[in-house]
Amino acid sequence: MLGSTHGTLTSGLRTRVVACGDESWSAAVHGSAPHATATPGDLDVSGRPLHAPVPDLDRLFRPESVAVVGASDTEGRPNTGITRQLLSWAERVGARLHPVHPTRESVFGLPCAPSLSALPEPVDLAVLLVKDPLPLVGELADCKVRFAVTFASGFAETGAEGAAAQARLAAAVAATDSGLRLLGPNTNLNAFEEFRNDLEGPAIALITQSGHQGRPVFSLQQIGIRLSHWAPTGNEADLETADFISYFSSRPEVGAIAAYIEGLKDGRSFLLAADRAARNKVPVVAVKVGRTETGARTAASHTGKLTGADDVVDAAMRQYGVIRVDGLDELQDTATLLARAQRPTADGVAVYSISGGTGAHFADLATAAGLRLPALSAAKQAELHTWIPDHLSVVNPVDNGGHPAGDWRGRKIIDAILADPAVGVLICPITGPFPPMSDRLARDLAEAAETTDKLICVVWGSPVGTEAAYRETLLGSSRLATFRTFGNCVTAVRAYLDHHRFVRGYQSPFDDAPRTPSPSFRKAQALMRPGEQLSEHAAKQLLRAYGIRVPREQLVTSAAAAVRSAAQVGYPVVMKASGRQLVHKTELGLVKVGLTSASQVRDAYRELTDIAAYEGVGLDGVLVCQMIERGVEMVVGMGHDALFGPTVTVGLGGVLVEVLGDATVRVPPFGEPDARAMLTELRGHPLLEGVRGAPPADVDALVEVILRIQRMALELGDTLSELDINPLMVLPRGQGAVALDALAICR
Repeated sequence: MLGSTHGTLTSGLRTRVVACGDESWSAAVHGSAPHATATPGDLDVSGRPLHAPVPDLDRLFRPESVAVVGASDTEGRPNTGITRQLLSWAERVGARLHPVHPTRESVFGLPCAPSLSALPEPVDLAVLLVKDPLPLVGELADCKVRFAVTFASGFAETGAEGAAAQARLAAAVAATDSGLRLLGPNTNLNAFEEFRNDLEGPAIALITQSGHQGRPVFSLQQIGIRLSHWAPTGNEADLETADFISYFSSRPEVGAIAAYIEGLKDGRSFLLAADRAARNKVPVVAVKVGRTETGARTAASHTGKLTGADDVVDAAMRQYGVIRVDGLDELQDTATLLARAQRPTADGVAVYSISGGTGAHFADLATAAGLRLPALSAAKQAELHTWIPDHLSVVNPVDNGGHPAGDWRGRKIIDAILADPAVGVLICPITGPFPPMSDRLARDLAEAAETTDKLICVVWGSPVGTEAAYRETLLGSSRLATFRTFGNCVTAVRAYLDHHRFVRGYQSPFDDAPRTPSPSFRKAQALMRPGEQLSEHAAKQLLRAYGIRVPREQLVTSAAAAVRSAAQVGYPVVMKASGRQLVHKTELGLVKVGLTSASQVRDAYRELTDIAAYEGVGLDGVLVCQMIERGVEMVVGMGHDALFGPTVTVGLGGVLVEVLGDATVRVPPFGEPDARAMLTELRGHPLLEGVRGAPPADVDALVEVILRIQRMALELGDTLSELDINPLMVLPRGQGAVALDALAICR
């Protein structure tokens, strides 16, 4: 079962002509509009790139010639140890190494050049052992050096002054026209480690912003897991995590990418890289620190990166299939499984153990994590009972009672479970060694793995880890996935099934992202008021421009006009104060609902204007609105993330939106499937399906609103900082959705 297959890169971006607020907008969103081939460098309507070329990093990892600037062989100096390691590494990769130092004639017996320009040949890679690399950038470019690595610290990780120095370094590298790329500053020697070359099979490529955090993954080689590369990105003044994801996902030997990320340099470049990995079906597993305020603050001080709001980071990773884990042990185990396991033949998981308690415990954990444990068929259960006593359960989990695992029956049980077409993964938790039975069980599992195309996972629960059954039999098999804890096994198997489900149906949202503004954009521009919050009335006009339905309503400035408007709108009506400074109207008593007569309307008008005067709130009038009662209250809005740009949020709405906190977010561009997936992520999703006799809500209309808000986010992101529709009343199926209130804040 273990081995790896992944597809080839799908190239060619597509564009669609979109006119919001009419039928052509809907056609564009839902896939019936024509498309054309795009060219590299395309930008979406927000001005963000839709294409990122794969950087050619071959000569960074496998150079033919290397210069070490600042090389030394004086014992006791830091540069001497680094030079010695680079000499050993260059010999292993077959590179010619040239020491460079202005005052030395030789280093470790090699002739030393006084400068890069004095070298006898052009070099692919220059390793800079100097405190300040900036003065060398011009010489590196003049000498056509392709890559430079700088270990120097004192840059963005130290604060504002260091960040300014790093910005100058990045600008100098970007200004060269030689194609020079820089790794660092504040990086280390991890790229020049000694990798085992005697291991076979798909490899893990490792990316870390903190080198020490990659040690556990690098150590996997000691138990037979192949590693192909290690990219320590440091402060990412130039080369960044996204560059390495793009490169590694295009390498045929890479089965999975493992990453330790403290901060992302640029949100869009990360998404484009993740998109490339998804197209190539190469899994990316990442630890991303900064879930908490303390973690985010520590990460910023360590790498000088901008740490985006964690819920947006989490959503963006999920949106593009990046598997986020929390622990380095999870990173090891999940990346290993995904690198080596072929795609599943089914998504059913069977749990097999020698203990009913063990099986029940594991089944609880697996089910809670969302894994599906299908009941084995009656025929299959009868077959298993030919080897397992009748009083033991073989429904799933399968409990063999112990003794059958120690003789000829054990292998037959394993083969019988694997033969079930509903089973794609067999997991055998072994809580501790009990030779010779555990030795026989381990051997049967390893031998079965050689004959099946299904994934077999073993959890070896012993804390010792020196047992022969574990070290030799389980770890000695390249076709078994072996874990030390129940939790890590569940996490990895869930990620494995999720990844293959994701890439099977993946369609890049960048292919269909809009590139030209819509007619709705031109209408909306006229409504923008830079630096101001729009009144509810103006915000609803903005929604109208994008074809989002709002109630029948009129803005009035007198009680008499309010009565006339109520008759035209139709009783019952809602009356609300409307002004640019109003946010929470309900709390101030500035909303009146269920008004059914002219006298109630007149009284409501006077009361609303009196309250506004007392509170010192300026009004542009009072809204007389159609009253819409029956439906599910949702909130749909857009915001702006410092890292990823425009975002779209959907959640349960109404007056308790902050209390419930039931919301999910996406980063544009995304398509209809993602809009629908947002709804299923909500805890309150059953409300949309109809509960306690309520009819199902018009989910199609809700999805349409989400996609229209996304278009607003893309087109108006530079001028509109925030938009909230709360509540969006989603009416019964077939009746649409209506924005009852809206808040819009201009940049």
